[in-house]
Amino acid sequence: MKPRFSLQKPLLVLDIVGLRLGDLDRAKGLSALAGEGSHAALQTLLPAVTCPVQATILTGRPPREHGIVGNGWYYRELSEVHFWKQSNALVQSPEIYDLLLQSKPEFRCAKLFWWFNMYSSAALSVTPRPQYFADGLKVPELYSRPPELAAALQQRFGPFPFFQFWGPKAGLPSSEWIAEVSAHVLETERPELVLVYLPHLDYDHQRLGPEAPRSREAVAEIDRVAMGLVERARARGYEVLVLSEYGIEGVERPVFLNRFLRERGFLRVQETRHGELLDAGESLAFAVVDHQVAHVYVRREQDLGQVRRALEGCEGVGRVLDEEGKREAGLDHPRSGELVVLAERGTWFAYNYWLDEARRPDFAPTVDIHRKPGYDPAELFVDPKLLFPSLRVLRRVAQKKLGFRYLIDVIPTDPSLVRGSHGLLPKDPDSGPVVIATPGLELPRTPRMDNLLFMD
Repeated sequence: MKPRFSLQKPLLVLDIVGLRLGDLDRAKGLSALAGEGSHAALQTLLPAVTCPVQATILTGRPPREHGIVGNGWYYRELSEVHFWKQSNALVQSPEIYDLLLQSKPEFRCAKLFWWFNMYSSAALSVTPRPQYFADGLKVPELYSRPPELAAALQQRFGPFPFFQFWGPKAGLPSSEWIAEVSAHVLETERPELVLVYLPHLDYDHQRLGPEAPRSREAVAEIDRVAMGLVERARARGYEVLVLSEYGIEGVERPVFLNRFLRERGFLRVQETRHGELLDAGESLAFAVVDHQVAHVYVRREQDLGQVRRALEGCEGVGRVLDEEGKREAGLDHPRSGELVVLAERGTWFAYNYWLDEARRPDFAPTVDIHRKPGYDPAELFVDPKLLFPSLRVLRRVAQKKLGFRYLIDVIPTDPSLVRGSHGLLPKDPDSGPVVIATPGLELPRTPRMDNLLFMD
């Protein structure tokens, strides 16, 4: 693979997740930038979710080669599902900074809040990494290379607003903090390549849908934050490539694939004192759901046809990809499972596998992205059934500080509140991602995730 840019001038790659081509008319600064330079609809990939898309951008390869088939998958050796792991060793293809280091040993990349941000060859990195104490306490923190970078940044700019990065309070402060810190890093460290991730549009677009008034306001908000970073980068001689990973579309209802499989005898659970747990190793088939895409793992080959036929008859399923379908999508990798299921337009896949709310696992009403065996956007909400949710949170935090083991259980387990999702290929260019380049950069004739940083 040959990098597209020689980096004779330093380059900022700004990932404004969720920004659609059709949003530019609400983003005055980015629209002006697009008019000054160039812009185009950007072809994404299946699944159109963060980790596979970022891995393809940085490797120029499809998931079948780099191995990142979703934001999480089933680890057969462990019989466990894991989401949002951060080790760069999970990426099975060389990345842009690896290749540039081969030709220029002094090359330096800053990787700021992009995923798989631990143990890469990037010279500078910052990523969220909570600390977990033996007594069950969880404390927000950052991981960085070099180790002292995170402490220096938080001393200068204040603590990273972790609870505005994900959860019911997720909002603009986290993107503002990331942008300010990123500008500081590029101004003081002068890395040749700076990768920055701004998450703001993921929040209200999923909560309310992308066309809600509040979601439209969010576009103008992130435009202001992004352009502040862009202007500071350009003042230091950086060229700028702005991109997004996917567009979020409006959805009307969730589809419960795992409940469907359980009712047909394929999915098994383990009965525990803290609720029912998905027993992945014992299940004949189960789904690792990830927005509008699900990877289905079938334990026995003789059950594969039966599972596929059942899923094809499940209401809300748009298509079931077998081996041939996975090859066409670039998803024919062992981590993908035996089948990949795509949702119908207007629906998305919820991870819930329990049939009785009284037997739900204890982590279900909490923000717990690592224990849940699937993506749960309900973590963006406070349960509307709670009369005084803020007081409940304060009481739970106080109980934790006193040493008691209490869950901050304020998240709804009814996912019907969610009004936006992604994962499918866009229905039209305006609803899909966009790429914008400053005048010094030449975009590919047909921009795709695999050729933004690499030659075709």
